[in-house]
Formats: sequence, structure tokens, C-alpha cells
Amino acid sequence: DLIIGVGYQLKDSIEESAKNYPEQKFAILDETYDTIQENVIPVVFKEEESAYLVGVMAAKMSKTNKVGFIGGLPAPSVVRHQYGYKYGVTNTNKDTQILEQYVNSFTDQAKGKSIAKQMQSSNADIILAAAGDSGTGAIEAAKEANKYAIGVDRDQSDLAPKNVLTSALKKVNVGVYDTVKEFVEGKLTGGQEKVYGLKEDGVGIPETTKNLVPQDIIDYVNSMIEKIKNDEIKVPSNEEEYKSMQK
Repeated sequence: DLIIGVGYQLKDSIEESAKNYPEQKFAILDETYDTIQENVIPVVFKEEESAYLVGVMAAKMSKTNKVGFIGGLPAPSVVRHQYGYKYGVTNTNKDTQILEQYVNSFTDQAKGKSIAKQMQSSNADIILAAAGDSGTGAIEAAKEANKYAIGVDRDQSDLAPKNVLTSALKKVNVGVYDTVKEFVEGKLTGGQEKVYGLKEDGVGIPETTKNLVPQDIIDYVNSMIEKIKNDEIKVPSNEEEYKSMQK
């Protein structure tokens, strides 16, 4: 009754199938369309908001004033991570330098690890990798160098409890559960996107953050969460928005 496609790479397939089967309902995660068909429900997340929070933490926790961002491929969700994180860092400490590089793969652990090591040798002591399995390599590099990594999408602290500072959570489970629940209850409206940010509890940071991050920094981050929810802070989701917000 409802077919859910996960990821931006299914964008064209879902669009084509929705045209061919107008009676069938489709949902797509992490992607949307300029023109949304009546039988399609895009479910997107404000990854930039959780990335902003971990950027704030990186800026406050860095001892070297240098942090890193590693992306898998420049997919819309990864770009949102990149610019939300950068804004969190620069908005908290303008003197913090951000090293950025793309792996051009979501599966190349070895390359992710090697990029992280290069950044560490340039003095970056905290790295966020929004890079799928390539990011696991970056966490491995943090473990070996006894530096910090920031997890992505899920709580990745289990991979290196002493080195994963926090994670930029994307609660895909919340988006999928809500969508299926609305569908079952006959309340699901096609043709428009569902957006999950901090207000909708669709993104955030995990409980395990308190294991490595001091309480005063967590309190500060919580105050940022309230400001974002109240629209006092607008977080950029791409390069253009980020540049326009740089004073």
C-alpha cells in the first residue's frame, strides 16, 4: 500500500514509478522534488540543525582551534551537514579554522581514514564525517590518534566510546513511523513534503554526549536548541545561505 524509498539515489525511480502507478502511494526519504506528484510524500530532515549543535560543541571543545569536516558525496543531506556544522563552529568561535574534504564515496573506509589522518597531522583535533562507511574510517583514525570524531545519523559512540564526542542524529525512525502511522489512519497527504527538524524531534544529539562533553557546554548547546526552535537562530543549509549569513 505504501512503498518507501530511502536516499536521494532513488529520486528518479520513485518519480517514474509514481507516474506509472498513480494509485500507488510512495514516500522518499532524504530527497524532494520541485514538483511533487500527488501520490508521493518526500520526507526530509533538517540535518543542518543537528550539525549546527555539534559544530558549537566542536568549537568549544577544540584545543587547537582547528576542526575538520569530511563528506561522502555532495548529496543534499551531506551539504546540509557541512554548512550547518560550519555555521555552528564559526558562530561560536570565529577564530576556529575548518578543514573540509570530500571522499567522493560513501563506502571507502580507507580513504576516509587517510583524509582524517591528514587533517589530524594539520592539527585538527575534532572531525565530523558525514560520509557513511567512509566516515567509519575517520572514527578509526580518531581512535588511533586519541583525538575526537563526531558521529552522524545515529549515535556512533559504540564505535569508539572514548573518541566519539557526540553525534549529529537524524531520526529516520521518527519520520518513517509518523508517515506510516498517518497512512494507516488515513491522514497522509500526498503532494507535499514532510520536514523534520529540532521542533519535530527529527534531529538532535544523543544522551551519550554527556560522557565526554562537560555539562556547561551541554547546557549552552541546549540553549541553542531552544533558540533554533524559537526561530531566533536560522541555520544555513547550503553554501549560498552560509555566505549570506557571514558578517
